[in-house]
Amino acid sequence: MIPLKYNLRSLRVRWATTLLTCVAIGVVVFASVLTFGMIDGIENALTSSGDSEDLIIMRQGSNDEMSSTVDPNVARELVNLPGIAASQDGQPLASREFVTILIKPRRGGDGTANVIVRGLDTIGRSLRPKFKIVEGRDIQPGVNEVITSRNIADRFETLALGESFEINKVAFKVVGLFEADGSSAESEVWTDLRDLTSAQRYDGAISVVNMRVPDAETRREIVERVRNDEQFKLKVVSEQDYFEDQKSSSVAIKVVAYLIAGFLTVGAMFAAANTMYSAVASRGREIGTLRAVGFPRRAVLTSFLMESLVLCLIGGALGCLATIPFNGITGGTQNLATFSEITFSFRFGPRVLAQGMGLAVAMGLIGGILPAVRAIRLEITDALRQR
Repeated sequence: MIPLKYNLRSLRVRWATTLLTCVAIGVVVFASVLTFGMIDGIENALTSSGDSEDLIIMRQGSNDEMSSTVDPNVARELVNLPGIAASQDGQPLASREFVTILIKPRRGGDGTANVIVRGLDTIGRSLRPKFKIVEGRDIQPGVNEVITSRNIADRFETLALGESFEINKVAFKVVGLFEADGSSAESEVWTDLRDLTSAQRYDGAISVVNMRVPDAETRREIVERVRNDEQFKLKVVSEQDYFEDQKSSSVAIKVVAYLIAGFLTVGAMFAAANTMYSAVASRGREIGTLRAVGFPRRAVLTSFLMESLVLCLIGGALGCLATIPFNGITGGTQNLATFSEITFSFRFGPRVLAQGMGLAVAMGLIGGILPAVRAIRLEITDALRQR
């Protein structure tokens, strides 16, 4: 086995080529990890939104909340079904909600996007993970006030704390900012149910009913009743399944991301291969000497593969380190299930960084194999004659 320090010395001697190749590898890994971190952030926003104990009840045939309507009288019956969990003050943890879309311009003049506006019962906040007001205060029903997340407030005009905007020519004021554990709720604007339906001229309208049913058997009974009872005949899905279906938005981005990463990786492999071919061409006498003193072909092959691998691992590590300043930065993209903006935070956890380093390893092995094979094919006498 040829010592690793031999390869490290070789990389140091050819420092200019080594540096350029490391930078090329690092740029590819940086771009790929950045994209993987975005995908992870989107999936986390949707995954953290779903609770296995929560049910969403909507119109038969609807695939999302905005295309659904529930009769107000039926909604009143639903929120009082037996088996629904109760809040600390004894109220059923069931919320009637109306969902609509607001077209808002992005700050900085970067076009417009659809933002979900949700009117909900006060108890609805308890159905969202770790909901809390972090700035300002909660709304007062009946006076056209809204709350939203910092993410939305920072990204869209007239949605910052203290600003006002119109819904169907009715003025609403932002009085508070909230957090909800990074879930998709942080991509929405919330107001009182009656205030929103009144502004939209849809008094009493209900899109969906959300409820929490902790007991699995009771949950099954409610699902069967709501689906089959002639009084209801509605669609029931677990909140977890509902948001799992919405991951289609991240699937499309994931496919594009992997295609881009694939093209970039091929280019980086050529860079690595070119570096290693240059190494083989300039070190023919070294290779011949190694073979002459007794190192077998396999040892030479392994040595050149290790050199390529070290080169790409250094570049991969640099690329991963370059993503650290972006960790936690908020971004936004379109949710293809609702055609609205969904905000997310870039996440560069161990899994994402491991993907980046795995990419670097693949580049090192694939980019180094052909030059390594060329090195072992050199006959000892021919190699020693090279200058």
